[in-house]
Order: sequence, then structure tokens, then C-alpha cells
Amino acid sequence: MADELSLAVFQEWFSDTIPQNKALGLQVIGVRRGFATMKLEWQPHLVGNPETGVLFGGALTTMIDGCSGMAVATMLTEPAPFATLDLRIDYIKPATPGQAVIAEAECFKLTNNVAFTRAVAHHGDPTDPIASSAGTFMMGTKGTVLQAQTLGARLAKGAAS
Repeated sequence: MADELSLAVFQEWFSDTIPQNKALGLQVIGVRRGFATMKLEWQPHLVGNPETGVLFGGALTTMIDGCSGMAVATMLTEPAPFATLDLRIDYIKPATPGQAVIAEAECFKLTNNVAFTRAVAHHGDPTDPIASSAGTFMMGTKGTVLQAQTLGARLAKGAAS
């Protein structure tokens, strides 16, 4: 799968198979083997504290989880289901109101049973993070077979075009 990484295919798959990603407006802005990058535009309905305008932490968690999972997907040679097993997020500082947030994730190790990831969320400078994470993903789960098959079919269709 990683040989024909298509930004458009990953974006479509990410939005279509997981409706909350579309509802949040998460955008896939980069994919390559072992890496994924996403963007979340600041939106008033995603504010957790109206007095400060800071984004709700759950929106950032969803973005980091999705970006980390996408980094795992880029490592697969064949479509396969997987699910988040553990995701530790350290919130370092609040997101700046009115600014988009970027998440960059890396899948640095993939075994038969578990994938290992790390990610950072920031406003454009990864050395000045809003949050960082470490995650593990269980490979071979049964709940996301349709999602894995859908991504594989879309990538195959894109390669044939």
C-alpha cells in the first residue's frame, strides 16, 4: 500500500470511513511511508472555553489519534485492520485561538501484532509543540476490516488510473 501513497485517496478514505473526522474538518496534508501530517483549522464550534477561545482538547486528541493511525496505514503492504490500543498525550500548552493546528505522526516500528507511533501537534513549528504523544496500535483487529478493504481498493484504483 505504501508504494502508491495518494494524498487525495487517504483524505477521502479518512473522511468517508470515520464521520467524526469529516465533522471536525480534519485535513490530510501529507503522507509518505511511516509518516502522516494533518491540519485542523480553528473553528468556533471546536472551542472548549468560550472565554479564551482555546480549542477543545478532544478535537486535538482525535486529530493526533487519526494522524497516528494514518502513519500506521502507510506502513502496511496489504490492507489490514488495526485499532488504537494505547495513546498517551502530553498537553504542553494551549492551542492559540484563531490558529490552525498541525499534527505530524510517525510509525517507527511495526510488528505482526503491534505498531508503535509518536506524534506532535503544533502551530507550524514542531520544536514548539502544543502536545506530544506516544501510541500503540493493535494489528489484526476485526472491527475495521471494511475500512482497511476500502483504503486498499481506493489505492488500487488510484494506481490503475
